[in-house]
Amino acid sequence: MTQTILKISGLKVAYGGIQAVKGVDMEIRTGELVTLIGSNGAGKSTTMKAITGLQAWGAGDIEYQGTSIKGLQTHDLLERKLVMVPEGRGVFARMSITENLQMGAYSRNDADIASDIERMFSLFPRLKERAKQLAGTLSGGEQQMLAMARALMSQPKLLLLDEPSMGLSPIMVEKIFEVIRDISASGMTVLLVEQNARLALQAADRAYVMDSGLISMSGEAQQMLQDPKVTAAYLGE
Repeated sequence: MTQTILKISGLKVAYGGIQAVKGVDMEIRTGELVTLIGSNGAGKSTTMKAITGLQAWGAGDIEYQGTSIKGLQTHDLLERKLVMVPEGRGVFARMSITENLQMGAYSRNDADIASDIERMFSLFPRLKERAKQLAGTLSGGEQQMLAMARALMSQPKLLLLDEPSMGLSPIMVEKIFEVIRDISASGMTVLLVEQNARLALQAADRAYVMDSGLISMSGEAQQMLQDPKVTAAYLGE
């Protein structure tokens, strides 16, 4: 029986007087790739920030591996292997690619860090070619690869990806999604927020649609690709 790794119940998040998330329920099972799609301003990134301790929330609860994480800080969640690649990448611009990867493993004390860096270089060959290059001099797509590789260095049990294709060329978007599919196929649990709804649904096992701070639809991703409402609202058809 597949276990639930993340359960969100009645989550509400407000910015000042504005209710950005109005009572969200979601569930992610171990080994799934689940995508959360919706229009800009729907509350997707706010939900991701709440999950990772970057945004306080009011009502509701978030359980990770069966335990409420309310009140925990981001570094506490990182130690529990809940990791996010944020929108905007956030690489250490004045560090090299290799140093960024080493920072991804700062919470580890095992002997496999060097071999994991080599594994990241095999997953992202372009990073290996530029291993000594400062991260701030990389292209947007290369920085996204580095941000994902750095997150993987922390050996996450749940990986959150917030808009990984934003601002990238079509070729680079395809490469990023190829890696996302490979990560998922390896058995890692992934929650993906993504503006390219078609690619997200094609890659995912299940999907949630968020609209004005609420979940308006949920179901199997392949079925939602065929749903007329989803097609009209999010797939440009």
